[in-house]
Amino acid sequence: MTHGPDLYLDADPPSAPTAYGRVRPEGIWAAGDRITWIAGLILALSTFMDWYAGSGVGIKLAVIGWHTGILGKVIFFIGLATVAIVALRESGIDLPASAPESLVVLGLGVLATVFVLIRVITIPDAVLPANSRGVGLWISLAAALGVIAGGLLRAAEDL
Repeated sequence: MTHGPDLYLDADPPSAPTAYGRVRPEGIWAAGDRITWIAGLILALSTFMDWYAGSGVGIKLAVIGWHTGILGKVIFFIGLATVAIVALRESGIDLPASAPESLVVLGLGVLATVFVLIRVITIPDAVLPANSRGVGLWISLAAALGVIAGGLLRAAEDL
């Protein structure tokens, strides 16, 4: 009985090095970069969704996150910075060793979550008569928590 080539010996190793010499894990741990940039992109775009809705005498309004003051703009730039960190890492540019990327992403996610929670708890006076929260605010909160999850997965990749 003849045997063909051994499939297990011919297979590529599961953690083949990338073009920049880094070993990329596979499976759930490799999802850190993907989750981070998707959550960062959604976080940035969610500031252009309705965060508050309301109605007054004869009017209905919706206020996007960008128009809720400085926190809405800061949340946009946090999402943009998160996407930039992932893009720089994929292009081969790493942050200094004193500031691990996973820690920076985790910090950005925590900061974004705190800012979004401030907007969930208090409705700014400038957007009144808006008296309810819109779906964009909840999407922002989910995306900020996604950035935290991506940072934690990236930290697990680095171990």
